[in-house]
Amino acid sequence: MAHPSHLPVTGPFAGLELLSSAVVLIDERLIVRYINPGAENLFAISRRKLVGLPLMRLLGEPPGLGNALHNALRTSWSYTGQDLKIQRSGTEAIHLDCTVSPIEADGVRLLLEFRPIDAQLRVAREEQLLQQQQANRELIRNLAHEIKNPLGGIRGSAQLLERELADPVLREYTEVIIAEADRLQDLMNRLLTSHSMMRPAQLNIHDVLERVRRLILAEFPELVIRRDYDTSLPELTADREQLIQAILNITRNAAQALDGRGEISLRTRVARQVTLAKRRFKLALELQVIDNGPGIPEEISDKIFYPLVSGREGGSGLGLSLAQSFIEQHQGMIDVESQPGRTCFTILIPITERS
Repeated sequence: MAHPSHLPVTGPFAGLELLSSAVVLIDERLIVRYINPGAENLFAISRRKLVGLPLMRLLGEPPGLGNALHNALRTSWSYTGQDLKIQRSGTEAIHLDCTVSPIEADGVRLLLEFRPIDAQLRVAREEQLLQQQQANRELIRNLAHEIKNPLGGIRGSAQLLERELADPVLREYTEVIIAEADRLQDLMNRLLTSHSMMRPAQLNIHDVLERVRRLILAEFPELVIRRDYDTSLPELTADREQLIQAILNITRNAAQALDGRGEISLRTRVARQVTLAKRRFKLALELQVIDNGPGIPEEISDKIFYPLVSGREGGSGLGLSLAQSFIEQHQGMIDVESQPGRTCFTILIPITERS
């Protein structure tokens, strides 16, 4: 935690020194002109080190914030950004709400006020999302059962009809019926797969990642897959096949978004004191799959984990939904942040300490 730098502040900004909330003032070029003690403490940085530098040196580039700041400068309208994730090198990510207000004072154009999001609010949001996802999966599961039952009858009838037809041209139609019935049967089986029983065992996450890496490179030989592993990670208790399938689905999704040419990074770290589904864990695996592709289309960004939602023509929309189901069975969660040039899927899975 940085301590306030106690530089003497006079003039129109003196009153901001007394605020407990974090305030940052920037000019029209998005250069930091002032931060108050609340901002020094929140971002763990002193005023001396930041004033005169671009705002993005402090915040990185949260999706949408840059455009919002430029719009605020151009139109003199206020802006409120919710649940911005600020991740700076060497520091833990923090989630903030941000209010941007246009002002005119001593070359300053925008006042940014940051408020850390309460941990309980984040948990409530995650719980609401989890309930919605569970309801969606239950609906799809019931629908899959209803579709699967008559498929056998359709296929069997087509086979019987095929035996009665002497004309090869007519038999082509029954072959189409049988082939499409088989395709739908496979789709229904995949929709129901996420409810299969787990077979947990001790495993090394990097063995799983190497397996995924080999499978992806065999399918996409022009792809570059970089490894950034924390080799000090302890072993996980997990279902090896489910974990391979979940990470494989996410990584294949990234490879397809890159058209098989580009770069994917597999990154592992230890996360400490993590809350997942209202439970607190001392340690968790943080696994990231990062690609430099075009990003997730905005129109499906909030539905990317829903069954049958796909951003790719001809995609089934099941890969990410199944991945999420498998990770949730491990008491974990998946999050995604995406913008053109960088999409990052983050998986958190608790690491239970062995007795």
